[in-house]
Amino acid sequence: MPAPAERMKSMRDRRRAQGLRELRLVLPDARSSSVRQRIAMEVARLHPARENEALSWLETVSEFDDWDGSEAP
Repeated sequence: MPAPAERMKSMRDRRRAQGLRELRLVLPDARSSSVRQRIAMEVARLHPARENEALSWLETVSEFDDWDGSEAP
């Protein structure tokens, strides 16, 4: 059996041949208490009026699309 690095290279090569590309994401770990505290502090600093304005805008522009993602008539 090939080494793990060779198996990964083979898998990436096969995916590239299929027109796919590997994408890695690094995200904050929501299980961490320090991350949860930081998020809570950031949420506490949000301005409700600005957030409501942003949500209203999102609702307005989302009305251009039907539920299946196609454009509304």
